[in-house]
Amino acid sequence: MPDRRRALYVTDLAYQARGRRYCDEDIFLTSRMRDDFDVALCHPLDAAELMDAFDVVVVRNSGPVLHYRDEYDAFRARAAAAGTRVYNPLTGRGDMAGKQYLLDLTATGHPVIPTVDRPEDLHLLPEAGQYAVKPKAGADSIGLAFVPRERLDGLAYGDILVQPRIDFRYEVSFYYVDDTFQYALHAPDPERRWVLEPYEPTGADLAFARRFIDWNTLDHGIQRVDACRTREGALLLVELEDLNPYLSLDLVSDRTRDSFVTSMTESVHRFLDAQPRS
Repeated sequence: MPDRRRALYVTDLAYQARGRRYCDEDIFLTSRMRDDFDVALCHPLDAAELMDAFDVVVVRNSGPVLHYRDEYDAFRARAAAAGTRVYNPLTGRGDMAGKQYLLDLTATGHPVIPTVDRPEDLHLLPEAGQYAVKPKAGADSIGLAFVPRERLDGLAYGDILVQPRIDFRYEVSFYYVDDTFQYALHAPDPERRWVLEPYEPTGADLAFARRFIDWNTLDHGIQRVDACRTREGALLLVELEDLNPYLSLDLVSDRTRDSFVTSMTESVHRFLDAQPRS
């Protein structure tokens, strides 16, 4: 019988996320992954020192990296130099690489909330009652503020993004493993982002989400496409989460949850098969 593969599962079990319990999700996922892997859990600050002893590093609910930016950059550099197999692969173009993708997608005409980062581009944004100002390295709404138009000219540009505050009907998230859709959840109340319910997407909804999965070009990994439904009925991208997307697995059916775990486990195996250890 071949040796079982060893997975280092990176999570911050103590991180306090608004409306979510990271620890419960990761306890569940690692309990199921043990059927296929020898699994050890570690805090993100310990991953770089421990990862050489494992076949794969699975980065999950590790919290916003802005809290340990230098250590995260050092982890990425060390993993790249050593050929460490990190899942999700560190080639993602979404949140894994910061918020630049919102600017890139705006510039190329994709259906995304219009985003600029220079005062000379403010005229490109539609008129709105308020504007969202957020740090480029932000996460979990950290540093987010809403300001009127007259305050935009006085902001310190360089490390911030500006978007119109969208009057949307609801937010919806599409969850993928590799390029395969798994399930969708939505927040009917715009004021309660993490009070989610199952959502049955239309073909147009899935086509919307899939264009961002294709754009990201990740062959393996877990991704969450977050969007908002405007009053006019269109979907606009809010976030393309490809670093450590929370999955809200406690809100889906047992069958969907089991299917997701199977898909994730098979994806990790495929990733390892496609990436021989250097």
